[in-house]
Amino acid sequence: MPEDPEPAQNKFLSDFVVEAALIVAVIMYLVVAGDQVVGDDLSFTVLGAGLMALATWWTLHTVRDGLEVIALRLRHSK
Repeated sequence: MPEDPEPAQNKFLSDFVVEAALIVAVIMYLVVAGDQVVGDDLSFTVLGAGLMALATWWTLHTVRDGLEVIALRLRHSK
């Protein structure tokens, strides 16, 4: 873990921007999916499952970076 909180904060902000883009992509997927039955179009279903898995993984990645920023700030303030 780096000692300076500034690079960690910049990394967290860039991760947060990617997170927002992924959430918008999932919302757009759900809007396009509309009333489609799951599994009716296999490639569309696989695309959605992959997008949701990526968004979940990236959310956990972003939370980890956020916790790193908090830990560095707490360590730096003491």
